Amino acid sequence: MSLLSDLINLNLTDTTEKIIAEYVWIGGSGLDLRSKARTLPGPVTDPAKLPKWNYDGSSTNQATGDNSEVILHPQAVFKDPFRRGNNILVMCDAYTSAGEPIPTNTRFNAAKIFSEPDVVAEEPWFGIEQEYTLLQKDTRWPLGWPVGGFPGPQGPYYCGTGADKAFGRDIVDAHYKACLYAGINISGINGEVMPGQWEFQVGPTVGIASGDQIWIARYILERITEMAGVVLTFDPKPVQGDWNGAGAHANYSTKSMRDDGGIEVIKKAIEKLSLRHKEHIAAYGEGNERRLTGRHETADINNFSWGVANRGASVRVGRDTEKAGKGYFEDRRPASNMDPYVVTSMIAETTILWKP
Repeated sequence: MSLLSDLINLNLTDTTEKIIAEYVWIGGSGLDLRSKARTLPGPVTDPAKLPKWNYDGSSTNQATGDNSEVILHPQAVFKDPFRRGNNILVMCDAYTSAGEPIPTNTRFNAAKIFSEPDVVAEEPWFGIEQEYTLLQKDTRWPLGWPVGGFPGPQGPYYCGTGADKAFGRDIVDAHYKACLYAGINISGINGEVMPGQWEFQVGPTVGIASGDQIWIARYILERITEMAGVVLTFDPKPVQGDWNGAGAHANYSTKSMRDDGGIEVIKKAIEKLSLRHKEHIAAYGEGNERRLTGRHETADINNFSWGVANRGASVRVGRDTEKAGKGYFEDRRPASNMDPYVVTSMIAETTILWKP
């Protein structure tokens, strides 16, 4: 095994200028991540200088067998924390051979929204709080839970320490460092209320970069849990009963919100969100009705609400923002399995472009 480890960790820069580029894309379910690698003649940091590539879309539920070729367009480049050196991870989106975005390519429409002059002028910042749950591979039961049973009630696990409270910290810390290495603007991690559940935060990021970074951070986490023999789930309510669900709260601000007097802009934006509550809920993740019950730090899925420092509201405004009269707000409705391209662009569209 030591020889295998040595080979995996070979430093290619000692012997060749060639690099390995791992192309990453989203599969047909809208949540599954796929990837494959290719050799390139030398280091690349600009996605526009990377070659397009293709894959068999009939094997990812994104094309039929008689017309299966789907084309990958490189969109963002990150350092590869697994192969290291000059090797890279490449976030891609997918197109037909005729150059049209395939139906599951949500990045295409998001990029159009973020390219609108009014949106560009507002410099939308996002901070995504990505919650997730680690499961035992053979039982699909949360990590650290007794097989077929339950741990003690919630209370000691949130930001907890100790072998009986924090399960999977080695995975969490490995992911944290790997994201920093990759160039993702990961801003923190913490243990969550339900044991076996954790959270990482990415941001502030501007516009389309938020979606790119969340997807690559998810990919890196999938790879690390693969190595650890642990199953990763973004299910918004992995265990029924008196246990917290998993969300992906979206912290958001525009230039106008961050400027003096921005609290009034924030209030107008929240009013717009309230008027499109049903449309946002429909786009905020599958199974969210199991999570947004009005309990466990959530608002009821059917009713929009907002408040200052209220974690039981749809949208929360922080005390610091209220005091400063400017800042950001938190949309607490998105589920952990949300598509960040859809959620971030929809928030920007509703608050900046939409005219009630």
